[in-house]
Order: sequence, then structure tokens, then C-alpha cells
Amino acid sequence: MVILGIDPGTATTGFGAIEESKGKITFLGCGCIKTYPSDSPEVRLNQIFNGINKLIKEYKPNILAVEKLFFFKNAKTLIPVSQSKGIILLAAAKKRIPVYEFTPLQVKMNIVGYGRADKKQVQEMIKILLHLKDIPRPDDAADALGLAISYSYLPKKPKNT
Repeated sequence: MVILGIDPGTATTGFGAIEESKGKITFLGCGCIKTYPSDSPEVRLNQIFNGINKLIKEYKPNILAVEKLFFFKNAKTLIPVSQSKGIILLAAAKKRIPVYEFTPLQVKMNIVGYGRADKKQVQEMIKILLHLKDIPRPDDAADALGLAISYSYLPKKPKNT
């Protein structure tokens, strides 16, 4: 099963792909879809949509694991990030790929076993779990890998996957 983790954002949307087979996870790739602040919102959303579609074509995921937006410190970023997430959900729906959501707290619990773990702790565990030489960069890509790994750890997968 290929799991594509997506960390939604307007300027930077992180992605991380893993394969789960017989309880083992394998790193497939990670990176970011970047947009430019000078572009209009609709152009940026289209770039994200096209980027997600390219990732779906490349990795052929069975599931998308996406960050659940539940709380934002900065209300200014809430709407653009929500729009980005909507585009991601649309891309998944068009390809009939089920989406599973995790809060940052759930990812930290799944990866480190402690909901208040800092980013560095989570990234170090991702490096260890995926047998990587270095911590995945940038942070958005590491966050996306954490989402994908979190899905792989579910004891019972949802029936629609």
C-alpha cells in the first residue's frame, strides 16, 4: 500500500510518500510544492492542484493522509490553508483516493509517543523509522512523512481504503 502524506499550505505544500508492506514501511520520496506570493490566489491553487495530480500520477497512492486543520494561531493563514486543503481533497476525490486526516497532536503521539514532542524529536524519529541518512527537509516534507507514517500505524485501516 502506498501512502501519500500531504501537509497543506499556500506557499509550501509538503508531501511524503511511503510504502507499507507486511508491517514494514519504506521511504519513496518527499518534497514540496511551492507557489509564489506574487501570483494570484487562483494561480497558486491551480499550481497546488497540478502538483498534487503529478504526485498522484507518480506514486499511485492508495490513500492520502492529510493534516487536519483544527486550530490556527494566525487567522490570516487559516483561509488560504483551508483553500489549499480543499484543492488537495478535490484532487483525491477526482481520482477516488480515500483521505484520512490526522491532527498534529495525533502525528506526534504516533511518531514519538508524546503529544507535546517538539518538531526536532518528530523529525529524528521519522529519520530513524525510514532508515534515512538525514532528517527529511524541508520541515513541510518531514511533516507530510509523519502523516503518512501515522496512517501506516493504524491497527485497523478504515474500510474505504
